[in-house]
Amino acid sequence: MWIQLLLIAGVVVLGGLLMRRTGADSHLAIRRMLMAFFIGAAILSILFPQWLSWVANLVGVGRGTDLLLYALVIAFFALLYAQHQRNLAFQRQVTVLARRLALLEASARKNANH
Repeated sequence: MWIQLLLIAGVVVLGGLLMRRTGADSHLAIRRMLMAFFIGAAILSILFPQWLSWVANLVGVGRGTDLLLYALVIAFFALLYAQHQRNLAFQRQVTVLARRLALLEASARKNANH
């Protein structure tokens, strides 16, 4: 029983931290809805472990732990894809800023020499 309380507290605290506004949230509502769904599913799985096995059997997976593993693999790849897209956007921004800075410095040097 105490492990369930500890796990639920961990899920709620970490989920709450992930749902906080960071200032650059373009899809905050979608992220919050997905996180709330995940928190609810995690709490149900902790309180009623047989529920996950029931859902697994419903969708044709043998065990609840297998279903959980498959879901986590998909979530991991989704996270990798999102991080990759974010890194590409940052690289583009850095490239644009570096070009602008180079042009400004070249213009400043040109004006200083004349």
